[in-house]
Amino acid sequence: MSYPPQPDQPYGGQPDYPGGYNPPPGVDPNHGPQSGPQPGYGPQPGYGQGYPGQPQPGYGQGYPGQPQPGQPVPAYPQGYGQGGGQYMPSSDDRTLALVAHLGGIFTSWILPLVIYLVKKDESPYVRHQAAQAFNFQMTMFIGQIVSYILMFLIIGFITIFAVIACAIIFAIIAAVASNKGEWYKYPMTIPMMT
Repeated sequence: MSYPPQPDQPYGGQPDYPGGYNPPPGVDPNHGPQSGPQPGYGPQPGYGQGYPGQPQPGYGQGYPGQPQPGQPVPAYPQGYGQGGGQYMPSSDDRTLALVAHLGGIFTSWILPLVIYLVKKDESPYVRHQAAQAFNFQMTMFIGQIVSYILMFLIIGFITIFAVIACAIIFAIIAAVASNKGEWYKYPMTIPMMT
């Protein structure tokens, strides 16, 4: 007794192999699943592209936030303000940042401004720290002027000492932090320069 041929069965309803077994597409019943690329699948990205020894896409491109050869140095490291950046300042950068913070004690906002203008295009770390020192020292300078005016009301004699003490203490804290390579930011500072 034979069954009528079905439209989806080849050879008039006869099985492809003895015993009525029709293997699924891509499987050889004698050897198992076929090896090699399957229909609809291409080569994996990043493998087998280029010549031996040639860098592959996505490999050997440095750390996130690190400037690549031929690219300009960014004003701020990648991710700054969201947990810090990956840029590691050199020893010279840390020294200049320290000078910008400590120099502000003796020269007010003048030395941080000079360091900012000289190094702003060369080092994002020195640029940031000098800008922070300038903003803080300018805020303290404004506080001193207000204190001199308030001396007519006697309260200015108290506020001038408070302003000078804050200027010295926070500048030393910032100098120590910048010498360690930290991206220090002064509290309660008017952001005039970035």
